[in-house]
Amino acid sequence: MNYNLLKETVDLIEQFEEECQKTNKYSEDSKGLRKYIIDQFESEIVAEPSWEGKEEGRNPESVISTLIVHMNRYAKTYSKSAIHDSEFSTQEEFIYLINLKAFGAMIKMELIKRNIHDKPLGMQIINRLIHQGWVEQKNSEKDKRSKVISITAEGLRVLEDQMQKIRQASQIVTGDLVHKEKMELIRLLQKLAQFHQSIYNQNIDVADLLDSVSENYPYVDN
Repeated sequence: MNYNLLKETVDLIEQFEEECQKTNKYSEDSKGLRKYIIDQFESEIVAEPSWEGKEEGRNPESVISTLIVHMNRYAKTYSKSAIHDSEFSTQEEFIYLINLKAFGAMIKMELIKRNIHDKPLGMQIINRLIHQGWVEQKNSEKDKRSKVISITAEGLRVLEDQMQKIRQASQIVTGDLVHKEKMELIRLLQKLAQFHQSIYNQNIDVADLLDSVSENYPYVDN
């Protein structure tokens, strides 16, 4: 019997169980173990990429942060092209309408938070949509202090008129990624989004934000 192989197998299962306890990424069965092994194998064979400034000590966190900012700017450029000569003034207007069409009526703050906006900016966008007749508001049955907004027939019309170009812009943003790469990117971005959403929901004061996250999420330094 190859006892070294047996020991390595037991160690692998122990690592898998530890991962299951820390995250909900894997089911605690043979199917979950297989996925864990595949993920570990793929992570080992993927070569570490190079980046500008790497040899001078630029860390991967800096590169990731910069690339995300740049991708946001690229996406905004394509979005501006998608709404050029349309009835929309800003990218945020059609994004708010898309959210209302996809998820239905909701209170104003829910829509604002869904788009990770500050209240003043979110209210400006909503007020413009109301003024255009693209959304309507009514009192919430659950909370009379809140207003529920929903997309109107006119809002659906103006959104549909521009959807072809909006979809075209989305296609261009994903560039030359193949299907497998798109799926992996979605998985990684969802993981990041879930991490930051939990922090965002706490409404931590900006003056305390960095210290609070560093203290309560020590693994950000990994």
